[in-house]
Amino acid sequence: MGTSFRINHEVEEQLKNMELRNALEPYNDDSVNKKILSHLTLEAENEYLHDILEWEKAPLKPIYLWFNPPLCPPRPDRISNEDLPGILECIIQKLFGKHIVLEFADHLSDKELYRIIWCKILPCEVKMVYSKKYMSWDCAHINGDPDVWLRYYASPEERNVWADTYQLPLPPMEIPKFPRHLPEKPEMDF
Repeated sequence: MGTSFRINHEVEEQLKNMELRNALEPYNDDSVNKKILSHLTLEAENEYLHDILEWEKAPLKPIYLWFNPPLCPPRPDRISNEDLPGILECIIQKLFGKHIVLEFADHLSDKELYRIIWCKILPCEVKMVYSKKYMSWDCAHINGDPDVWLRYYASPEERNVWADTYQLPLPPMEIPKFPRHLPEKPEMDF
């Protein structure tokens, strides 16, 4: 019975693989990394192909529409300083519930972080993928300027590599003023 179970399972995985490859054919581009596939077991390959297919088919929606009802918190200028921490915590937990994690936010005050969530994150159109994977939102590079990351988050080694690569002066290292404990994605996710 053990041998026939393995054979049946192998056949099922082969059939699943063919179905996934056929379904991905219309999206034939560089999204399927053939180098990765060459190192995977058939089951892991099927999971990878399934994730790619899910990504290709996913709708592009503003993040606030990922929620039912839509996540429409109050405008930043309409929240009192007393109410802000509770509202901010609630929104952060709701984002985490949709597998969105905020990273490098300890340099931001609650008001600054709330404004970024309200102005940049919630209206951002992203593929809505129903998956176990997490999406990280880098709050240090929100404006594309590496200064914040270099100042507050980069290790001395990372700072040296950056300075050598770009031949530009480094900002002084500082300790972030608003340390917080944000939900984190599980270690095994990438």
